[in-house]
Amino acid sequence: MATTLTKHERNLSAIIHASTFSKYFIPFGNFILPLILWTANKKEYAFVDYNGKQALNFQISMLLYSILVGIVSIPFFIGFLPDLFNWDFIGFHSLNDLNRLNIQIDGDDFRFGRFFWPVGISGLLQAALVVINVVYTILATIRTNEGEMFQYPITIKFLK
Repeated sequence: MATTLTKHERNLSAIIHASTFSKYFIPFGNFILPLILWTANKKEYAFVDYNGKQALNFQISMLLYSILVGIVSIPFFIGFLPDLFNWDFIGFHSLNDLNRLNIQIDGDDFRFGRFFWPVGISGLLQAALVVINVVYTILATIRTNEGEMFQYPITIKFLK
């Protein structure tokens, strides 16, 4: 298939994949720029049409997975909220002790321990999604520029 593709088609398809990195500079740029490039050229080139759909489907899927990770972590935060209203938890019970600074660090009395588990787990999952997004977008850009048909993993096909 690489022999029937023009350099313009391969470059345009690679630019569509690479333009998803614009999300780091433009809000929702990972949807806007590939969508503009894809809709402007999808009728002329079948290879560009295929790659535009692949890039947009992958970005929509990554957004959906990111939202799901955030939603799953919400019950952990709600379970933590009642402790916020316990004045003893925050330490306001001893406002009269402000003149006596007695700083102690005790690992057994770490009050925010329950809070950091969901933050850590959801943070690691979000970081994993970012790594997956970056790695597969770079891989798609390189393979598309070589004229190969690239298909992203774990992608829900919204655009067919």
